[in-house]
Amino acid sequence: MTKKSLIEAVVGDLGEKKRWRALQRRIKALPGDYHTAYKQIQKYVWTATGIETIQPLEALVDLFEEGAAAHRPVLDITGTDVAAVVDELVYGEQGYFEKRRAALNEAMRKLGNVQ
Repeated sequence: MTKKSLIEAVVGDLGEKKRWRALQRRIKALPGDYHTAYKQIQKYVWTATGIETIQPLEALVDLFEEGAAAHRPVLDITGTDVAAVVDELVYGEQGYFEKRRAALNEAMRKLGNVQ
């Protein structure tokens, strides 16, 4: 095992960690209402969708940065049904919940084959 693969085995994908830190810096730079809205949406994403990628969150920050630069209110960007917009952002992303469902179904299939 090389030193890099050992480190990655212990701490995970370093490239993803760099992306995450860069995203956090961008979020901190968002103006007040945008920052607050992002934090609420992020909480929804983690609890309601179970996605395991940051790509939809990066896309959201892109939208928020553009909206803030144009001095538009947050709800002009998201609309009033914010959850629907977020659901569209994460559509197609596999998450924790899907993996857990698949594992349960596989375990039950194996159980069904045992006599």
